[in-house]
Amino acid sequence: MYEVELKVAADVAAVRDRLSSTDADRLEAIRQVDTYYDAPDRDFAATDEALRIRVERPLAGSEAAGSRTDDDGTTPRTKVTYKGPLVDEASKTREEHETTVADGEELAAILNGLGYTPTATVEKRREFYRLDGYTLTLDRVDDVGEFVEIEREIETADGIDAARDHAGDLLRELGLDPDDQIRTSYLGLLLDGDA
Repeated sequence: MYEVELKVAADVAAVRDRLSSTDADRLEAIRQVDTYYDAPDRDFAATDEALRIRVERPLAGSEAAGSRTDDDGTTPRTKVTYKGPLVDEASKTREEHETTVADGEELAAILNGLGYTPTATVEKRREFYRLDGYTLTLDRVDDVGEFVEIEREIETADGIDAARDHAGDLLRELGLDPDDQIRTSYLGLLLDGDA
């Protein structure tokens, strides 16, 4: 499975307003806390890979728009994700594997027992929309900024170019320039800001 993704810095409120004049469907708003790990046998930053545990909770409408309050009493969803190195020079496309886990604390204990160490945490509020077969995400990333991501999963590498080009067209329709895309992950942007 490949995730074809374009990401640009953007004013989230302005893009939300533009989306209201499209046929986009709002899916959900969530708060995500991503803990990234490094392996005992290689440096994921050097190999351009990522391993993370993601904990997410739903947000109410006002919380999605900017409030940091996110505990609505629901049980959080926890996922583990492996992302391979970038495979496309013109986007953030990479092989990705993700699954839901029943207990994030136990998964963290397993990783720690195997020698994996937490390296950083990225926190963000995200609003998800569905537009023309793509997932469009409005992101407010703590200590990093505001961004729009557009992505689509495809089965084989031969569909990367077409998926990337159509994602760029959709960004243009929203008044964004795909040539301004950022290929650095939120983790990389956060760590670059600390340097």
